[in-house]
Amino acid sequence: MTSPRATPVTTLRPAPTPALGPARAATALRRLPATGPAVADPQALVELTDLVSRGGVLALTGAGMSTDSGIPDYRGPDGKRRVTPMTIEEFRSGSPGRQRYWSRAYVGWSRFRAAAPNAGHRALARLEQAGLLEGVITQNVDGLHQSAGSRAVRELHGTLTRVVCLACGARVDRDRLQAALTRLNPGFADAAQGMGTIRPDGDVELAPELVEQFRIARCEDCGSDMLKPDVVYFGESVPRPLVQECFEAVEEASGLVVFGSSLAVMSGLRFVRRAAALGRPVAIVTRGPSRGDDLCTVRVDAELGQVLPQLADDLTGPSTAD
Repeated sequence: MTSPRATPVTTLRPAPTPALGPARAATALRRLPATGPAVADPQALVELTDLVSRGGVLALTGAGMSTDSGIPDYRGPDGKRRVTPMTIEEFRSGSPGRQRYWSRAYVGWSRFRAAAPNAGHRALARLEQAGLLEGVITQNVDGLHQSAGSRAVRELHGTLTRVVCLACGARVDRDRLQAALTRLNPGFADAAQGMGTIRPDGDVELAPELVEQFRIARCEDCGSDMLKPDVVYFGESVPRPLVQECFEAVEEASGLVVFGSSLAVMSGLRFVRRAAALGRPVAIVTRGPSRGDDLCTVRVDAELGQVLPQLADDLTGPSTAD
């Protein structure tokens, strides 16, 4: 039961879109709030709009893309980690580690699954449909880009919607596993009701005594309990073929735009470095500092929920959905 890590890439290539002139961009900018932290540099927004209007750009998205959907990020605007995720070593260390993960993930799944695409996700989908965006490389594992309508999505860190057996390699849909966990743990969700808040990985904090009561499921193919969400854990590496596919996308793109990532880990930063080395323009739109700030040609410190919908409105026309 195998499943590709990235959705098929479909490139739309309409007639070239003329670059947005400074006068038009400046007029559009007047619709943004004139004060507050949402807009750090109006001129940078003009340059961002001009870059995307040329078409052929590639987006790289991080956790900040999904915070407006209710999924928290690992780091705040100051770049400091607020959540310590489980490592692959902890997960592999024995059944107690997997019991801890799956008990918390079981309780958090319904909340995580209920998250819906926000205005930023929908804006990127509109830009792709208009032929201005070549695709998305995402570090997120929530599937919200696809739910919003994006088609050319490469999931760099995998997806929580699938589960893989580390013993035999079989893959199964996450909802199927959820049903199995419910059968094994009747009443557990009720006992954990109201505990904790959702974390970036879709799990919640639970009392240790509750975790100890949880029964974990086994692989339907081989019987092992080494079932893991089909994501790249801390301590694992992104599969080389996927990394190479992303590098090729960067090389073919006219520019790279980063949305909602501090680029704190190399898995995303390497694509910024490659684009800069090729002389491609790089724009970074995120709150607070990023590790790619010395490599970018356009830097916008602003809320994605304001910047992205306006960007899509200016380049594709107003949306009735937002």
